[in-house]
Amino acid sequence: MAALDWSVLGAYFLVMIGIGVWSKKRIKTVVDFFTAGGRIPWWLSGISHHMSGYSAVMFVAFAAVAYNYGLAMYVWWALTIGIGVGIGAFVWAARWNRMRSKLGVVSPLEYLARRYNLPTQQVLAYSGALLKVVDIAAKWVAIAVLLRGFAGIPIQWGILLTGAVTLVYITAGGLWADVLTDFGQFVIQGIAGVAMFVAVMSHLDGVSTLWTMWDKLPEGHGDPFAGPYTTTFFLALLFIKTFEYNGGMWNLAQRYMASPSGSDAKRSALLSSALWLVWPLILFIPMFAAPLIVPGLANAEDAYVRLAQTLLPQGIVGLVLAGFFSHTMAMVASDANVISSVITRDIAPLIVRRVRELTSGSQLLFARITTFTFVLISMVIAISTEGQGVVLKIVVDLVAATMGPISIPLMLGMLPWFKRCGPTAAIVSWAAGLSVWVYVKWILESADQAMVVGIPLVTSLVLYVAIGLLKPESTPARDALVDTLDNDPEQEHARA
Repeated sequence: MAALDWSVLGAYFLVMIGIGVWSKKRIKTVVDFFTAGGRIPWWLSGISHHMSGYSAVMFVAFAAVAYNYGLAMYVWWALTIGIGVGIGAFVWAARWNRMRSKLGVVSPLEYLARRYNLPTQQVLAYSGALLKVVDIAAKWVAIAVLLRGFAGIPIQWGILLTGAVTLVYITAGGLWADVLTDFGQFVIQGIAGVAMFVAVMSHLDGVSTLWTMWDKLPEGHGDPFAGPYTTTFFLALLFIKTFEYNGGMWNLAQRYMASPSGSDAKRSALLSSALWLVWPLILFIPMFAAPLIVPGLANAEDAYVRLAQTLLPQGIVGLVLAGFFSHTMAMVASDANVISSVITRDIAPLIVRRVRELTSGSQLLFARITTFTFVLISMVIAISTEGQGVVLKIVVDLVAATMGPISIPLMLGMLPWFKRCGPTAAIVSWAAGLSVWVYVKWILESADQAMVVGIPLVTSLVLYVAIGLLKPESTPARDALVDTLDNDPEQEHARA
């Protein structure tokens, strides 16, 4: 990296910090800190939803998959998310918004204590929070690997640099800082992504590269399903991502909760879905073409770094790296905010009585301390790994371990068709899903990737529904709670 690249990267970090400091003025209460008081416009919410859904993992581990297998990378990852978020726009987005507007819910898991009971809420909160900190640590490592590849900076210093900037803006500005930096990062990443796309097209056959490169790439790189990424794997991921990206990944539920209304939340989901279907193609096409430009890489995780160093001029390399940082910092900041909300609203008040008695100002201070601590712990874990085992394995494994057991009771519990499912169904499905994941991942030697990611979710789903049918635990209070989420006041007003 040249001095101009460092200047671009430094300016990016200063802008992110500036947004955090400015956003601090908009935060008056803990409700503002976690849900922005429901004042985020739908288009900003949709962009933030999209940006908070992926990190530098895409430019490291996913780039390696695209380098080795081609088009299948887009199909099993971005396409499944785009379709899943589109489904969620009509099923869950407005319901998440009504949690805040009609039930006064601030944390995505607050609803669980009312829908089921306190023990159910607590087991899901603890298991999700503990596993999430490891997930974030993996993302710190991913961005540090990229920084090392571009500039030779040691892993530990890369983690400290990105972590320190994120700590400042997310601790100061809460969700407002998160979504506003998401928008800035979207613009920066857009410029960087288009620059790389144009550079690759110019280096090869121009626009015709889009259809001519497939015959020149290794056999199978133009197939939608290749290697371990089979049709079964695609269907398993589609199932998982539909739950994960519509609220199972708690942080994304906040985008819907922070929109002004249910219809705005739906529009934000549709915008995010469209971005998922289109934008990753722009980002992935250079990765697909990488074997033609930087062939024979010993470590395919270096593919995107090598492309940038080969094709891009000074200054643009810094912009591309800023784009990498943008994705990771967007996801980490988003996760930090939502985990802080779960700890502040759902866990800490039960452990420490004084937390329940805090004043409004003290609650806000406690929320900021919790956010700071969570990010700091994830950084310590990332530094202790010294960059080993990056990151696709960790991310996919964690999704398989958590999305079914945690998201099934949360997501299906919002829908009127599952009113009969109570605390027993929720806890048994959670425990069985985690147990099955341990068995499939660590004991069953013949398990393939599709089984590892799919079986835990299917197990949780089947048990949740079956127990609800065999041991119904619906009550008038629980039924009324679900009906509140199902009732659309905007449609009633239109009919009136």
